[in-house]
Amino acid sequence: MSGSSSQMESWHGTTIVGVRKNGKAVIAGDGQVSLQSTVIKPNARKVRRLGAKDEKGGNVIAGFAGATADAFTLFDRLERKLEQHNGQLMRAAVELAKDWRTDKYLRNLEAMMIVADRDVTLILTGNGDVLEPAAGVAAIGSGGNFALSAATALFDYEEDAEVVARKAMKIAADICVYTNENVTVEVIEGAA
Repeated sequence: MSGSSSQMESWHGTTIVGVRKNGKAVIAGDGQVSLQSTVIKPNARKVRRLGAKDEKGGNVIAGFAGATADAFTLFDRLERKLEQHNGQLMRAAVELAKDWRTDKYLRNLEAMMIVADRDVTLILTGNGDVLEPAAGVAAIGSGGNFALSAATALFDYEEDAEVVARKAMKIAADICVYTNENVTVEVIEGAA
């Protein structure tokens, strides 16, 4: 029972949303780090750019939910996979997911990621999932369902992906106690 309780705690502490629309790919995340009911840090950076530029000149952006050390391990592994596969995010993500599911060490990591480049937005999980959201919106973390609902509702009414992501994060922060309004946003222009 203690294993499931500690796993549950690791998933409470963030909201990450990804929006792809009108030539922009955006990932936004809050800055709150919580330990049980205590805010440990209000300004963590859970969204960042990864890897070298791909052949089209765009970077990969990524956001994580879950245990911080685990997420940094996954960021590092994804960067290496991007280097091995010439910046091809889909291929690098699939290879990371294979390793994550089968490697003894990686299998125990408790995190999820949203990653995006000019061509694709993906959700990566430790179950080996590489999921491409159908509607241009993805969200993970404790406030993920709030952000997903808000972004989905705003999607048809807002033209700018960044505006959709920021508004969705504001709504999630107003509802989820594990999410704050200290938001980090990364944008890729010229996305498909």
